[in-house]
Amino acid sequence: MEFLASKGDYIRYFKRSLLLVLVCVIVLVCTDQDYYSLLGVSKEASSREIRQAFKKLALKLHPDKNQNDPNAHENFLKINRAYEVLKDEDLRKKYDKYGEKGLEDQQQGGRYESWHYYRYDFGIYDDDPEIITLDRGEFDAAVNSGELWFVNFYSPRCSHCHDLAPTWREFAKEMDGVIRIGAVNCGDNRMLCRIKGINSYPSLYVFKTGMQPVKYYGDRSKESLKNFAMQYVTSTVTELWAGNFVNAIETSFASGVGWLITFCAERGDCLSYQTRLKLAGMLEGLVNVGWMDCGTQGELCDNLDVSSSTTAYFPPGATINNKAKGGVLFLNSLDAREIYQEVMQHLPDFEIISAASLEDRLAHHRWLIFFQFGEGDKSNVQEFKKLKFLLKEEHIQVGKFDCLSSPTICNKLYVYQPCLAVFKGKGTGDYEIHHGKKILYDIVAFAKESVNSHVITLGPQNFPEKDKEPWLVDFFAPWCPPCRALLPELRKASKHLYGQLKFGTLDCTVHEGLCNMHNIRAYPTTVVFNQSDVHEYEGHHSAEQILEFIEDLRNPSVVSLTPETFVELVQRRKREEIWMVDFYAPWCGPCQALMPEWKKMARMLNGLISVGSVDCQKYYSFCHQESVRGYPEIRLFPQKSNTAHQYYSYNGWHRDSYSLRGWALGYLPQVSVDLTPQSFTEKVLNGKDHWVIDFYAPWCGPCQNFAPEFEILARAVKGKVKAGKVDCQAYGQTCQTADIRAYPTVKFYPYQGTKKSVLGEYIDSRDAKGIADILNEKLEAMQNKGKRKKSRNKVRT
Repeated sequence: MEFLASKGDYIRYFKRSLLLVLVCVIVLVCTDQDYYSLLGVSKEASSREIRQAFKKLALKLHPDKNQNDPNAHENFLKINRAYEVLKDEDLRKKYDKYGEKGLEDQQQGGRYESWHYYRYDFGIYDDDPEIITLDRGEFDAAVNSGELWFVNFYSPRCSHCHDLAPTWREFAKEMDGVIRIGAVNCGDNRMLCRIKGINSYPSLYVFKTGMQPVKYYGDRSKESLKNFAMQYVTSTVTELWAGNFVNAIETSFASGVGWLITFCAERGDCLSYQTRLKLAGMLEGLVNVGWMDCGTQGELCDNLDVSSSTTAYFPPGATINNKAKGGVLFLNSLDAREIYQEVMQHLPDFEIISAASLEDRLAHHRWLIFFQFGEGDKSNVQEFKKLKFLLKEEHIQVGKFDCLSSPTICNKLYVYQPCLAVFKGKGTGDYEIHHGKKILYDIVAFAKESVNSHVITLGPQNFPEKDKEPWLVDFFAPWCPPCRALLPELRKASKHLYGQLKFGTLDCTVHEGLCNMHNIRAYPTTVVFNQSDVHEYEGHHSAEQILEFIEDLRNPSVVSLTPETFVELVQRRKREEIWMVDFYAPWCGPCQALMPEWKKMARMLNGLISVGSVDCQKYYSFCHQESVRGYPEIRLFPQKSNTAHQYYSYNGWHRDSYSLRGWALGYLPQVSVDLTPQSFTEKVLNGKDHWVIDFYAPWCGPCQNFAPEFEILARAVKGKVKAGKVDCQAYGQTCQTADIRAYPTVKFYPYQGTKKSVLGEYIDSRDAKGIADILNEKLEAMQNKGKRKKSRNKVRT
């Protein structure tokens, strides 16, 4: 009866999930042509699948191939726009949540390449199964999984990268199973490549946990690549003889690790040294690899009935005298991959944990559990047998649990289909279900991250509705790629906020009613519950942004204004005060997209400009009275002049934090001094003050961008260093004398008791804080030098 009821639960769960997916497809994106439909992919499509689909369409619809079609350009722009949005995690999240309205300040997809580019240069390795194309969200997890990786950082525009591609493919096939072969497209992952210091293509690096990345500088032949990579395969092949052979076989029972031994005789082909070493890498931690020379160990080989070259697997506890009884497996192949697969099939499977012992086992140890539904469940693969070895250092045990043996336990854990979960050593209440790729490196990364973080899987029984402690809850769907990309970042953030904020995830395909109760309309939706206060997170998928969001909740950078506080704080502001105000509506997609950038901008402007926001849905009459006609409406209220209500509206295209900050800083009153050739000589060179000078040209774009930064610097060092500006278009001779060769150039002119050199000291920074730090260091060094000089003079007198 229990089984029949559970089966009914599974059917109802499946129907609810299907209905939820259909509803989400309808609700989330209300556009004439859905981006996913345009590319012919599902909403759960991976980055690789999106690239492959776009390439197929690009080759078919490109204007170069449809010159007689007057609509070819517009049609191609549509699919190009869809690709540019869906390949970017942050834009994809905005699109899934708000549709095209959430992308109004983004202009991706307006330009495209030639047909030849998409045919020959785009997605070089997307069709190669042995090569794993890594994106920003999965790179760190992959190379830190404990496996050995050899990664090719390339650019699709690089001819040398295309020259290497055929060799890289052959190399990947030959090394398959020994090391992981990866590829990173730096055209699509510029930030990742910049962080990793990649400045030329192709750049080839070996990655392994516990060692610094190693760059390859040799020639790009397959043999050279193989020889280089094999240096980092730490496994060894042991030569065996009469003295150590018996001991090796007998001690294998205690260690639980068997032996794969190649016997090399005069007759027959013996496995080559390279093949034996390759097998040692493929079987590392699972099976010891050795070889025996039957020419010198003839008696032992005769006792083992070995008359020609062969390879045999001796499982732990094998009986030498009776090979058939001892389970010795003789292998006839000379191919490393075939031998590997046959040995893996003979390795023992994971321990099956009984329902009676589950709670006790999970309460005392960390576990990675594969949940299956009956013996016929094919959720496991041979490669997963490496998990025990790869997770050994984290003290994570690996086992299986059959949900058909106890449906009640699986229902309690919200497990309704084959999956795996990490239990953190505190029983069945502290666990996390895996929702990533069912491949070895992803599972290893998940297990290591999960046991060391503080994210748990939630359901109706442990959902923190009335919890006095604050919680961050991530409402997600497993089929949603941005949801999966966010999960590792939540784990990172949870470690920084342990003891201050609890973290949990809720699968909305399982707990549809709970998600509807909290009005969840898109995935992922991340919410902080602090008793009666509820705050939705709108930032990027990064731990840093999540931590900033939490810090902003504790110490708000944006003032929520009411009509009364707007009058008091903004309209009646002090004469020298400046305010920026965002008039928004909560339902407005662009407003929601702006909010995290607005908060970030406010933190950057802290102490310079006050920042607020007005909810025009709540205070509609007030906004109408203030002539707000559209959302978001961004206004800057400058230092007071004769016009009390004067303001400036932001009409810029970009609404990111840096663009808004730059615009606002332009309204700060100038603190720096405009210098002429005469005042430069009198005040800077001959004066007794320290000066920092911005040499600029009015037509220079970087100079215009740097101007507000220099004003922040002038405020930061006020009282210690004077700040001045020299217009090099108007006063070219002065700039030439000062050896100014580029704009803007910042130089420091310290006063040290004598006339200063016109060349000054070059400051290699364009950041106000960075320059201020450099100046303070120089001033401190000068001060210490002066103290030492006075001390020496006292000693002499």
